[in-house]
Amino acid sequence: MKLNTPRWWYDRERRHAPMTRMLLKPLSWVWAAATARRIARAEPVDPGAAVISVGNLTVGGSGKTPVAREALRLLHEAGIEAHALSRGYGGRLKGPVRVDPAVHTAADVGDEPLMLALGGPAWIARDRVAGARAAAEAGARAVVLDDAHQNPALKKTLSLVVVDGETRDGEWPFGDGGVFPSGPMREPLRAGLARADAVVVLLPADTPHADPELVAAFGSLPVFVARLAPAAPPPTGPLIGFAGIAKPWKVERALDAAGAELVDFAPFPDHAAFRDADLNFLAEHAGRAHARLITTEKDWFRLSPEWRARVVSWPVKASFDDEGGFQALLLGAVHSAR
Repeated sequence: MKLNTPRWWYDRERRHAPMTRMLLKPLSWVWAAATARRIARAEPVDPGAAVISVGNLTVGGSGKTPVAREALRLLHEAGIEAHALSRGYGGRLKGPVRVDPAVHTAADVGDEPLMLALGGPAWIARDRVAGARAAAEAGARAVVLDDAHQNPALKKTLSLVVVDGETRDGEWPFGDGGVFPSGPMREPLRAGLARADAVVVLLPADTPHADPELVAAFGSLPVFVARLAPAAPPPTGPLIGFAGIAKPWKVERALDAAGAELVDFAPFPDHAAFRDADLNFLAEHAGRAHARLITTEKDWFRLSPEWRARVVSWPVKASFDDEGGFQALLLGAVHSAR
């Protein structure tokens, strides 16, 4: 059974769940040690194409996929044959498989690969080396690797770390620095940043600038600021929203900021497989409120065709403050791999 992301993970001051944090600490030490040992023992493989890793340091919720989509768009705009590669979390296929949105479903390849495939060639593979080689053999000069900062199998030309820039109301992207399961970190902050070449701070659309204290935490690493903006405004009229992502409360906040007439909002666990019973309950609630159902693009891909016809998809995109500088960073990585 999937559980909702604990919101206290992102409380920097450790005010909530102190006993739970303490009890989970030994498991955190085991997790961190296993990750460090796996990375130290790896012998990364060059797949024959530049590998641009878009990852993060926390367990979901940073906005990696929108950043990966924008990286792919900027590479394609510059004439670079770039393919996306994902593990295909939540899908049954092991790969390597080239994703076809007209054929595959989220049950086959996962939701994020379907999103990536809308902008160009995308692959899924549990074996990242095999997937990257398949992409290179298919003509890719660059492989944009989604969510693999802690996966050392491939030799990375450029390692980007995406960080959620939300710091309002006591939130902090790394919480108190605790490693999973006592906190949101996949590994200690210092260890993760040591393997990064640059940081992308992803801000909500209604946040004017990145928190200076957060930017300072990245030391001498280059920092690019991007904003997670709606690709289109939400539809008019009453809406009932729902989302099954790592931080569903951010969707509710974004809908409010975009001016949506939000009647209610239902959070689900990350990558939730929506049951008909849950959707029927929401549809009945919407009917009583004379409202429409709305969800994220990622969640929409996990719905059946019948439910897609009844639910509005609300896509978002990452927009960089210094788009030219970010594109130059990507192109420099591709050219250095020749």
